[in-house]
Amino acid sequence: MKMTKAIRKQAATAERVAASTADAFVAEQMRSLANAFKVQAEAMKRKKKKKKQ
Repeated sequence: MKMTKAIRKQAATAERVAASTADAFVAEQMRSLANAFKVQAEAMKRKKKKKKQ
């Protein structure tokens, strides 16, 4: 599995956990983690695309 895809999968998992937890603090932390994963995946995608040019 490519790293970008794996990171996006982790983001999706974190979002599911955030949606299913009853603890507001944990939910916020998981949403934050999911966002960080998405940002990292996008940065990796841009870097790879830039290398191809």
